[in-house]
Amino acid sequence: MLAKRVIPCLDVNEGRVVKGVKYVDHVDAGDPVEQAKEYDRQGADELVFLDITASRDKRDIVLDMVRRVAEQVFIPLTVGGGVRSVQDIREILLAGADKTSIMTAGLLNPPLISEGAERFGNQCIVVAVDARRVPQSGRDDSYLGPAPEAEIEWKVWTHGGNEPTEVDAIWWAQEAERLGAGELLVTSMDADGTKAGYDVELLRRISERVKIPVVASGGAGNVQHMYEALTAGKADAVLAASIFHFREYTVRTIKEELAAQGVPVRL
Repeated sequence: MLAKRVIPCLDVNEGRVVKGVKYVDHVDAGDPVEQAKEYDRQGADELVFLDITASRDKRDIVLDMVRRVAEQVFIPLTVGGGVRSVQDIREILLAGADKTSIMTAGLLNPPLISEGAERFGNQCIVVAVDARRVPQSGRDDSYLGPAPEAEIEWKVWTHGGNEPTEVDAIWWAQEAERLGAGELLVTSMDADGTKAGYDVELLRRISERVKIPVVASGGAGNVQHMYEALTAGKADAVLAASIFHFREYTVRTIKEELAAQGVPVRL
């Protein structure tokens, strides 16, 4: 069985790592270069760097900061934010990234996913799926557990979680795989920053429908949440921010506790 991955995430805005709740109310969480060095030291399997306002502000990602982060880590680095063209993907990879995360542009221009995969390889193309549950009358939509297929759906949001769409998230995950994505980064906007647990049902439904790796994002508050995402949610990796940035857990501690529960991880 392949080892499950534990991945810290650096959400970066104006040169600083930030962390919010449900994509708002961001607070400062440190210097991205120093945070990256620390997570590499702790034994993170990978690192994700997201310029969270690049798409919303319609600007390019800050490549200089990507280079500075890449110089400090010796683990795979995924970089996203403001990716709109094959040339953007190329520049990010040349800056030191191993993978590029595509969200808004992939949905608005699906051939970008295919072109990127053909040019640089599927392994370099991560499609980010930011999803929010659609309110259903007479049901508590704060509940993120199992529910009958007909009673729940998720829609994709773009531009850093600022723009709603009518695109079904599960369909889009499957379509992204068909277009050539090598991995999916699935974030529950309802759970993001709450530390109340991942949307396990969303993860399960996507993981059962695709063959490429699924990275769980949004809601990590403790090791049990990660265990549930990797087992019941069938994710291949868990991504977290708050619990690492504010030193509630180290990557090593998370891995040791997951291993104690029988989850295969790299120690």
